Amino acid sequence: MMKKHLDPFTVYLPHLDLHGETVESATFLINSFISDNYKMKNEKVVIIHGKSTGILKKATQETLKKSKLVKEYNIDPLNDGQTLVFLNKKQ
Repeated sequence: MMKKHLDPFTVYLPHLDLHGETVESATFLINSFISDNYKMKNEKVVIIHGKSTGILKKATQETLKKSKLVKEYNIDPLNDGQTLVFLNKKQ
């Protein structure tokens, strides 16, 4: 049995898991998740898109690129199946 290791840098951040979603539903969920976390003044969140074919990863990055609430985003260096998102500070 393989033990799952938790990333100590992201385990306590808000997460959105997109496994099993279509591109259209993922885009809607990402925008809602980003908006909600911006309102709650969270500065960092994690979006889990998986590694598979890369379709959800690409859709995630395209959606984040268009959002005015997102300051920066990067693929997690410890897990390329998730993206770390840094939100603009709420005024």
